Amino acid sequence: MGTLLDNGIKPYNHYGAYLKEKYDGQRVFKVIVDGNFTCPNRDGTKGYGGCTYCNVDSFTPDTARKIPSIQEQVQNGITRARNSYGAEKFIIYFQPNTNTYAPTHLLKMMYDEALSIDSENTLGLSVGTRPDCLDFEKIALLESYTDRFDVDLEMGMESIYNDTLEKINRGCSHDEFLATIHMLQNTKLDLCVHTIFGFPWETEEMMLRYAEEINKHPQIKFVKLHHLHIVEGSIMGVKYKREPFKLFSIEEYTDFLAKFIPLLRPDIIIQRIFGIADKELLIAPNWGYPKSKIQTHIDKGLESRGVKQGSQYIGNYKWG
Repeated sequence: MGTLLDNGIKPYNHYGAYLKEKYDGQRVFKVIVDGNFTCPNRDGTKGYGGCTYCNVDSFTPDTARKIPSIQEQVQNGITRARNSYGAEKFIIYFQPNTNTYAPTHLLKMMYDEALSIDSENTLGLSVGTRPDCLDFEKIALLESYTDRFDVDLEMGMESIYNDTLEKINRGCSHDEFLATIHMLQNTKLDLCVHTIFGFPWETEEMMLRYAEEINKHPQIKFVKLHHLHIVEGSIMGVKYKREPFKLFSIEEYTDFLAKFIPLLRPDIIIQRIFGIADKELLIAPNWGYPKSKIQTHIDKGLESRGVKQGSQYIGNYKWG
């Protein structure tokens, strides 16, 4: 008979199962689009250099970045997904940099173009951004697509601690995150929140408190959980090479997730459970496995530990 995992049932609500159920078993893939955006924490509006964990290559000046047109990116992405993975339907994913960091009328032109390339087979729009680059006008623009598409707004929370956000040069406080969450209180958008675990000055207890913060907000539908990894070209990478600091091993990270996931509200869908970087860019931690094997290793570890998402969740629970 095998285990539940052998039958495709994970000990948490995972995104693949959600997509399969929502879209009647069709193979749905995200097509990544680079809109040639920058970030207020890079262009001098709020700061320079970006977050210390970011690869500097991802925030080269706009004039130095040569990328295909939106039409070419979508067409090529759809063709690749069909040929390589048998994809049938698509979600257009504006991922690199801050994808609401432009005037609303320009954002509309870009989103409209991307969604029009293969509108018959496009099911959704996903937009990654920062809390401090959203306002009611941009939220209304994104919500205007919800009568035709599922719209996923992905927002980086990273940490719930302002001290951490200052140390990583985030340029955005947790208070700003909460203010934006408040703007999204009754949104039609599917809100996804991104977190990073493993900053060396944060204890396990501090990191487990992220669950309470996420649980408070019913508008949060998805989460992406990442462990801190150090990449070439980042400020943190330079510091790590000079003086290495403690990072999660794969077993330690699995142990942490085994404590975190039971605290997480049971209706939340986990889009991603660990971070990944290209092999040539990754400095540490190198777990020695390709992405698929890391996923399997963590899933098996969670199952063997008897993890069940939400099993320790108590509504409105406050830490002592």
